[in-house]
Amino acid sequence: MTAELLSIPDTDAEPDAPRHWPFSISVVIPAFNEGPRVGSVVRAVRAQVPDAEIIVVDDASSDDTAAQAASAGARVISRPHNLGNGAGVRTGIRAASGDVVIVIDADGQHNPADIPRLLRHLDRYDMVIATRPDRDSHENLVRWLGNSVLNALGTYLSGFPMRDLTSGFRAMRREVMLEFLHLLPNTFGWPMTSAMAFAKAGYHIRFEPVTMNKRQGGRSSQKLFKNGVRNILIMLRMVSMFAPLRVYFPVALAMFALSLLSFAISYFITDVGRFRVPNSSVGLFVGAIVVFMFGLLAEQIAGLRFQRRDL
Repeated sequence: MTAELLSIPDTDAEPDAPRHWPFSISVVIPAFNEGPRVGSVVRAVRAQVPDAEIIVVDDASSDDTAAQAASAGARVISRPHNLGNGAGVRTGIRAASGDVVIVIDADGQHNPADIPRLLRHLDRYDMVIATRPDRDSHENLVRWLGNSVLNALGTYLSGFPMRDLTSGFRAMRREVMLEFLHLLPNTFGWPMTSAMAFAKAGYHIRFEPVTMNKRQGGRSSQKLFKNGVRNILIMLRMVSMFAPLRVYFPVALAMFALSLLSFAISYFITDVGRFRVPNSSVGLFVGAIVVFMFGLLAEQIAGLRFQRRDL
């Protein structure tokens, strides 16, 4: 981290006063059919970070999203095809020129007034995520339950306390984010992927509680069950890349336990007192060894990946 990033403005200043930060800032706003809202979001962002580069990535909208964003003063990148929210974020980060990149939604759920709260922690953290503090901050109870499950699973798999993996409102150091940009999916799984990648690579993450607004119109393209399954698979994939034994070892242990259980059922119930190892017990035991050895091999490959990156 450069020395300039260590000088942070006085946090006792008026919360609504524009601040001039000692690092350059780019704000990326992925947008799809957000014409009625994107202009006001761009203007609110500009009020908080007057010197920032604001990039709106229009994901092949069928309305006037691009025109509204441009009239509000944003630099607009229009995609010819709709590829998803994550693809828009990747496009915006590649095009950004700032030392720090802020990602904020165009639908009005995120309050641009919270941007300074995220930026002032970048002297000690590589990523600061705006976090919904309680159930009332979520769109509904089902979403809150789903996010809670994902956060708990993410905490176990990464070994780092995760509080709001699905929040797309965050500030991060661009040079670090570029290391993992190729891992981001084109869909809504990008917030989880980036947070898991930062955590497993040893970078510092902060979860900053903020108040989220209800969606200001339009319709969410999130599908609870479909995206929930996809997000779980994304987490398993990410940890398999960075810490494979967190996935393989519990599976091997469970198979070994089932192998012992199968033998115990045979010895104490089906063939009392007869020392006979059933086929199921043998298969599970051999499977446990194979899975564990695959885990060790994957762990070594992951270690080589980090070694190359550090070099």
